[in-house]
Amino acid sequence: MPTEIDGEPLRKLGLNYPLVVAPMAGGPSTPELVIAASAAGALGSAGAAYSNPAAIVEFADKVRQRTDKPFAINLFIPHAAPTVDPAAVERAIAATAVYRAELDLPTPQFSAPFEEDFDSQFETILRIRPAVFSFVFGLLSADHTKAARDAGIMLIGTATAPEEAQALEDSGVDAITLQGFEAGGHRGIFEPDAADPEIALRDLLAQCTGKVRVPLIAAGGIMTASDIRATLAAGAQAVQLGTAFLATSEAGTSAPYRSELDAPMRKTRTTRVFSGRFARGIENRFMEEMTPNMDAVMPFPAQNKFTRDLRGASAAKGSPDLLSLWAGTGEGELWQGSTSDLIRSLFAG
Repeated sequence: MPTEIDGEPLRKLGLNYPLVVAPMAGGPSTPELVIAASAAGALGSAGAAYSNPAAIVEFADKVRQRTDKPFAINLFIPHAAPTVDPAAVERAIAATAVYRAELDLPTPQFSAPFEEDFDSQFETILRIRPAVFSFVFGLLSADHTKAARDAGIMLIGTATAPEEAQALEDSGVDAITLQGFEAGGHRGIFEPDAADPEIALRDLLAQCTGKVRVPLIAAGGIMTASDIRATLAAGAQAVQLGTAFLATSEAGTSAPYRSELDAPMRKTRTTRVFSGRFARGIENRFMEEMTPNMDAVMPFPAQNKFTRDLRGASAAKGSPDLLSLWAGTGEGELWQGSTSDLIRSLFAG
């Protein structure tokens, strides 16, 4: 398969393959996964949205100790903090009491802040100076964009609709990840409470090719070498894969998560129940039982913080019941060997 990188900003990275290994915050994106992906000639990505500045520095140091290849660090664009009234917290506590009882967890003492401080995270990015800063959930401000430019950092935004892609191009990004509805994990929709446009990757690519001038990185349902060939032929300059790498030896995917990924048929859908934002994952008990009770689901990122203890305890117990099992719609057995071997197999021939 041809591996030339089309699009000047991407060519400047000096990658061997037109491949981004997706940022997967919350565990799967380990330093080892990023190192292996970047050393193999793809662009490894650190999902740092839930990390404080010290943890981001530690992660980047580990990567740079073992490879001098480019890598990306990914964050969430912040929005105004949601108003969460006491009644909403009480509804959420009542709806999840049975799970905390099963896991011997105390009633949470829940309060703001609900997420890491973006400006502190971003200042850390400027000090680290990764080759790429990627982001989801909106536009980077003009001041942040200029600061990244001055630091020589490439910018990659994420779009789920043509209007978002156009806004990203107008804001000055170097490339855009087009996230089809098939993609696993959080949907990159700009507004946290907006409806999902539900545009399939091939349709989204067709709507943006020839209209958006910056390079397009396609994401969503891409699992195999043939998927990659078809996506590049359809106009993408590169592809982004996440689910395909979840079972690799370097991924930090938990044992119960891996077990569900290994099931013969992975049934996925989008949900707000884990974080308050739409995200695609494998159906499980928490998704099924909480979906009819959406009035007990707080907005993002409050819900994400609220369910963190449940997800952690479920993983520790070895149960997938309360885990956010993010995965895309791609089918088939997942690669369980090394990341470098998977990358070579994806571009063989």
